[in-house]
Amino acid sequence: MKLLYKLIPAIHSFLYRLTKGRFGGKMFGFDVLLLTTTGRKSGKEHTAPLGFIRDNGNYVICASAGGGPKHPGWYFNLTSDHQVTVEVMDKRITATAEVALGAERQRLWDALVAVAPNYAGYEKSTTREIPMVVLKPITQV
Repeated sequence: MKLLYKLIPAIHSFLYRLTKGRFGGKMFGFDVLLLTTTGRKSGKEHTAPLGFIRDNGNYVICASAGGGPKHPGWYFNLTSDHQVTVEVMDKRITATAEVALGAERQRLWDALVAVAPNYAGYEKSTTREIPMVVLKPITQV
């Protein structure tokens, strides 16, 4: 099962890059980006396909882990190293990741749930507060 959880995102990322987002750029009507972080322990790059919303020129992602009890690995990576790479369709962007807090987090959560109502169920299925992460573009590569 663990292999499957690694294989599916790898295939998704491969096809996304191959087709410049024409395949895998939307999932359940939700826009998808590729987030590449640097492993906090391994130092290796890790890429995850994630749904996102836009906010004031930034990309906003959610560390839902499907409503699981723990934050996803990529979340811990970006809290250790805030510089990430974001791929949106055919654009490759260097960005800084910032975890939204308080009222800002709630505003972004509400905006996310308005676009993707299934996330409301994730919040109900876990005891942790699901982090909202703002990806602020620095450069386009």
